[in-house]
Amino acid sequence: MNLTQNFTLHEMTKSETALRYDMANNPSEKEIENLRVLCENVLQPVRNYYGMGVKVNSGYRHPLVNARVGGSPNSDHCKGFAADIEIPSIANADLAQWIADNCDFRQLILEFYTPGIPDSGWVHVSYDPNDLKKQVMTATKRDGKTVYLPGLVA
Repeated sequence: MNLTQNFTLHEMTKSETALRYDMANNPSEKEIENLRVLCENVLQPVRNYYGMGVKVNSGYRHPLVNARVGGSPNSDHCKGFAADIEIPSIANADLAQWIADNCDFRQLILEFYTPGIPDSGWVHVSYDPNDLKKQVMTATKRDGKTVYLPGLVA
């Protein structure tokens, strides 16, 4: 099932964790609609701009799958609002900056990026049409704990 020209429901729900632990990762109709809106408003514009495939590391997560990966119980992934993405050959910091400058979103996080290593980390982006606060952060590890810094720190 296509959600947009270049994004399918299958790629937005594929989960290595769900496969590994034989867990269902099936969204409801509402969550599918949320994934479609995310793809239309963020992922497809990214794909159109860069003209190359966008790798979805994680899209929808059933709450049990989300718990297994250690995600927040309130994660936008569980509502179909979020995706963790990368584009091979594009620095994740540059990808995050393009989204920040050109898209509406709820939250944008440059996660675990290491300056000087363009393909390190990934970009988390969420889109909730009722909450487009455009919160921008960078997630990093400090003393073994995840810390969220305001803005894009690359």
